[in-house]
This record gives sequence, C-alpha cells and structure tokens, in this order.
Amino acid sequence: MVADFRSRPTTVDEPASPGTPPAAPARSTGVTIAGIALRTPYWVFTGAVGLIFLAPLVWTAVASVAPQAGTNQVDGWGLGNYETLANYQAGIWRYLANSAFVSLLTVALTLLVSLLGGYAFARFRFPGRNILFLLTLAILMVPYATLLIPLYVLLNEVGLQNSLVGVALVLTMFQLPFATFLMRISFEAVPRELDEAALVDGCSSFGALWRVLLPAVKPGLITVGLFAFLAAWNDFMAPLILINDSERMTLPLAVSNLRGQVQGVVDYGATEAGVVVLALPCIVLFLLLQRHYVRGFMSGALKG
Repeated sequence: MVADFRSRPTTVDEPASPGTPPAAPARSTGVTIAGIALRTPYWVFTGAVGLIFLAPLVWTAVASVAPQAGTNQVDGWGLGNYETLANYQAGIWRYLANSAFVSLLTVALTLLVSLLGGYAFARFRFPGRNILFLLTLAILMVPYATLLIPLYVLLNEVGLQNSLVGVALVLTMFQLPFATFLMRISFEAVPRELDEAALVDGCSSFGALWRVLLPAVKPGLITVGLFAFLAAWNDFMAPLILINDSERMTLPLAVSNLRGQVQGVVDYGATEAGVVVLALPCIVLFLLLQRHYVRGFMSGALKG
C-alpha cells in the first residue's frame, strides 16, 4: 500500500527560492523598556513646563476664595471677594456685557474684512496687490500705543469717542493685518480647481466663496476669530484711552480701577477674583476650539 503524501500539509519550512525576497520581520506592538526610557525625559520636561504655566492660574483661583486681611474675605474660605467685584460701581454684569459687546463686534468685523481681504489677495490678480498687502502688514510694525491718541482725536471727530463701538473699531484695525495674512495663506492652501469648477458650473465669485471655499478655510476662520476675541477681551490700553465713562468700562479696566479704590490700598482678593472671571471664558473657548486652532496654523504649512 503506497501512502499518499500529497494530501498531508508540510511541517518543514521550505527554503526560499533565490529570487524571493526575505520576509519582513513582524513588528512589535508592545511598549519596550528602551522606548519608555527615551520618552521619560520628554514627559518630565513637558510636565514641568505645564506646571510652570498652570501654577499662577491655580494660585490665583485658590487665593480668590482664601481668607486675606484687608479684603471682604477675612474669616474662612468663601466668595466675599467675588461679592466685592460684583458690587463695584455699575456691577460686574454691566462690565461683562460691555466686554462681551466689544469682543463679539471685534470678532465679527475682523472675520468679515479678513475673509474678503484674504480671498482677494489669494485669488485675484490686480495692480499693486503685493504692495497693498505689504502695507497692510506694515501696521504690525507700528507701536500700539503711539496710534491711540490720533485715533482718539479721529473718533472724537466722527462722534465715536467714549463709545464701545469706537473701541471695537480700533481693536479691529490692529487685528486685521495678522488676520488677513492668515486668511490669505488659508485660501492659498486650497486647490484652485475647487473654485474654478464652481465658476464653470455657474457660480459667481461670491457664490464660489460662500459655497465651496468657506467650508475649506473654516480652521483659519476659527483661528482668526479666537485671536480677535482674546485680544479684545483682555485689552486694557484702548478702553483706558478711549473710555471715560464708568458705565461703559470693560472688565479689565474695571478690575484695574477696583485694584486701588480705597486710598491707594490694593484689594488683592477682589483683583484675583477679577482675574479668574477674565480668564474663564478664554480657557473654555481655547479648550473647545484648540483642534481647529492648530489646523488653522498648519494650513499654510501644508500647502503643496
């Protein structure tokens, strides 16, 4: 009886033919001790840097509710400093509303102008385009404080002195150079074939911008809006020069005035409470939009 070896699976590794490339070694998916040793200094360094940045914020938040001599929170932990802030002159809600109005108007104007300006600089050819763009960026080289007095005189001539709208217009002007630059590189990172196809299908230039390009540059828009909001929300110099009515003060200006309201004695507790109130919206917005914020900065770097 002859055994049939053809149906039996072979258990001996057959030598590879001369023309067959060697098999790739299997990749290890586990975490090695060497990898952990190499990454530990990086983790320690980044953790230390994070603690350095977070320590002042945490200390301020704790000190705002801790008992302090010379404040409204003397005995035990509580919200006495926040009560002082809430009851200062027109009240914290008025100052929060003023800051929110200035910030939102600054964001809206910055987004509108930088969107149209970046689209024009990135997609249209016209005489003097590069010179006009460089002149727009040149505003960044002018010291901020040197323009506030001329702007104060100009706003007084047009009836916007001591006005929250005037403050928003000034803040928008200082945000536009960077915002226009960022929107231009965001549009240049989008292939021209997209809007050209929309134009062939019958869209106008504005229709192509609204329907095709606007979703593509969304990270850039969010980055511009976040920058404009943070700058307007925390700005102190422009309201200090342009606002002389206590009812129209923004929150940073109100906190600064509260800081030395009684015979030059600094109320550190109320000041720390004001810093916490100022920081909370910025922290929340950044945490919610950080993914789009990073993508907005990377859009120009990934072109091509």
